Amino acid sequence: MVNSNKMSLSSALFFLYDVLMKKFPSVIPVFPLSGVIYFPNTNLPLNIFEQRYLDLVNDAYYKDKYMGMVQSKKEGDLVYDIGCLGKISDYQKSKDGRILINLTGICRFKILKEVSNKKLYREFQVDYKSFDNDMDSIHNEINSEALMEKAKIFFKKNGLLLNWKEFEKLDNAQKINTLAMIAPITNEEKQKLLETITLENKVITLESIINFYLHENNLNNYTVQ
Repeated sequence: MVNSNKMSLSSALFFLYDVLMKKFPSVIPVFPLSGVIYFPNTNLPLNIFEQRYLDLVNDAYYKDKYMGMVQSKKEGDLVYDIGCLGKISDYQKSKDGRILINLTGICRFKILKEVSNKKLYREFQVDYKSFDNDMDSIHNEINSEALMEKAKIFFKKNGLLLNWKEFEKLDNAQKINTLAMIAPITNEEKQKLLETITLENKVITLESIINFYLHENNLNNYTVQ
């Protein structure tokens, strides 16, 4: 039995990380999907109809409900190194054979290697240690007010409607990660946000990206009288 009360702060944090991360599988089934970037503390509804991914979802659901999402690259079967572990929080079968699921983001991972199998879908050995702060539930001290105000302008300029009153009910981490997931920016920019280690740096990076688009939009609208 380990007494964490007698540990140093660094040892206690490492012990907590070790306990939390050991419950996550080191080998996971992964759904590579181009154009879909998925973050911790967000929800992703998926409509599954392709046989290999029907197999993936069924195997994951009846095992431990864990599956990974990663963005595929444009070249062949290559995928990005950083993805997000999700847990199936809703599972429904339709009459036409499709499966409708909701995936709740848990923690980001780094792919170490692909694991050979005889299944229709791919599996990877992954590591979570770079993203232990995804499990931190205290993010309210991060100042995201400027980001939120600029996001409202940015969404409006792009004709995107969001119920900001309901959005404000989310906790700080959910708001930041949801904005990063749904913002009308490039897939490469979203991947950059996914790979940003801390939530504080994610706020800075996303605000910088939005500022660029707002500035570019203002330049495009400028006319010489």
